Amino acid sequence: MAAVHDILGDGRACLPPVVLTELLSDPKLPKRVADILERLPMLEPKPGFWVRAGALRAKAIARKRKARLADTLIAQSCIDAGVNLVTRDSDFRNFTGTDGLGILP
Repeated sequence: MAAVHDILGDGRACLPPVVLTELLSDPKLPKRVADILERLPMLEPKPGFWVRAGALRAKAIARKRKARLADTLIAQSCIDAGVNLVTRDSDFRNFTGTDGLGILP
């Protein structure tokens, strides 16, 4: 993923808390990688985050789209911070367009 290397290389990387939790949940994750991840800036929830995340998920579900809870929280974190999400997971497309999530492959 060239985008990941570019973002990490120029210091623009930041993580939604859910992503950090998911990554650190891997028992095979090397300690040196965990240390790097733990030093990255976090996208802390802003007031009203949980209400907006619930509305975002409800909107996706109403459109008959897949909206896993963790994916919804990741998407809302990025939307609130005004940052693009770097992912290859096509499920995040359910939050693009009118919902405001930008995705970099």
